[in-house]
Amino acid sequence: MRFIADLHIHSKYSRATSKEMSPECIWKWAQLKGISVIGTGDFTHPQWLKELEYKLEPEGNGLFTLKDELRMDDVPGLCRADVHFMLTAEVSCIYSRNGKTRKVHAVIFVPGLAGAARISMALSKIGNIHSDGRPILGLDAKELLKIVLDADPDAMYVPAHAWTPHFSVFGAASGFDSLEECFDELTPHIHAIETGLSSDPQMNWRLSALDDITLISNSDAHSPAKIGREANIFDTKISYRAMMAALKTRKGFLGTIEFFPEEGKYHYDGHRSCGISLTPKETITHNFLCPVCGKKVTVGVMHRVEKLADREVGYTLEGAPGFHSIIPLPEMIAETLKVGVNSKAVNNAYLGLLGKLGNEFSILMNVPLDDIEKASSPLFRKAISRMRKGEVHITPGYDGEFGKIRIFEDVERKKIKGRTALF
Repeated sequence: MRFIADLHIHSKYSRATSKEMSPECIWKWAQLKGISVIGTGDFTHPQWLKELEYKLEPEGNGLFTLKDELRMDDVPGLCRADVHFMLTAEVSCIYSRNGKTRKVHAVIFVPGLAGAARISMALSKIGNIHSDGRPILGLDAKELLKIVLDADPDAMYVPAHAWTPHFSVFGAASGFDSLEECFDELTPHIHAIETGLSSDPQMNWRLSALDDITLISNSDAHSPAKIGREANIFDTKISYRAMMAALKTRKGFLGTIEFFPEEGKYHYDGHRSCGISLTPKETITHNFLCPVCGKKVTVGVMHRVEKLADREVGYTLEGAPGFHSIIPLPEMIAETLKVGVNSKAVNNAYLGLLGKLGNEFSILMNVPLDDIEKASSPLFRKAISRMRKGEVHITPGYDGEFGKIRIFEDVERKKIKGRTALF
């Protein structure tokens, strides 16, 4: 069965996260997005784990479903679908290795509440797991992997947003140059990495060391609307065991749904305080210093991939799962209407389109363009067409600043006849 999964999100117990990130709201938004399997996030947090125990029911396949009495009746008819929860969590490891401070994040998947509880209990003996849904611990990433495997042999540990400069396994500021350098003899237990918003599979294919690693993508959502901004496509039974087997073997793993990586907030190098964005070559020319203030720039994902790569730009790994680059539907609507993405007009148009055409992923990737135009406008049809073809204009993100993506120049808008911004 073909389905979409987003396996890295956060709960209302994580810092800087919406209070709406409850099981009920996550269940609703997974349907609006078109997601069949959604991570719970944050199972290491004791209060969240108790809430999950109370509100979810085990399905007997390593996944969970929201109890019937908690399901809201406000999902558009064309979006209604079954939603399955997988127990997931993110852990931040900050420690010293080989004379350098390391900051490595991991996403953990487990098939049952007992395994989740054992991991949570083990981590509680190391540091504070109550203050943040994503605990920050003085724990070596390799030791965390040991804890996960000891707690549940069926659990999976995945390096999170693997290229982010400050908090990842390959990060320029605090990471490693290889998986083996980080995990030593336990490296064979790493079957997948999360590429993050600022890289895509094609960038990762440049490293032959990752040829046997499955490249996954998830939203890392801190609010309901951000769920599914990146996701994975499976063609397996909907069960924990089948999904983990697909990640280990790639059989049944069809690929990912991605940001355009330039839109990610660490794609280029730069110094946000001075408004300076640099390509890797420009950074080297400036000796890794900001040309305005002289401070060190943040080395971005593109530069880091370039440093570790042993293949040329554009290399395609034969037989690897593919990927689709998308722009989230609210951003598409916002540009078409020329209003802010958080405006009431965008929200109304978004819900209107879902009511007429179905879930967000269907609209972005599958709904015929003629049907999209009937439900919106010629301009929006053109916007979807261009996004599907990758015909977009992007100013790359850098140093924590998201990239700016455009589909139309003002001159182009005038050439598209008919209704231009009506939904």
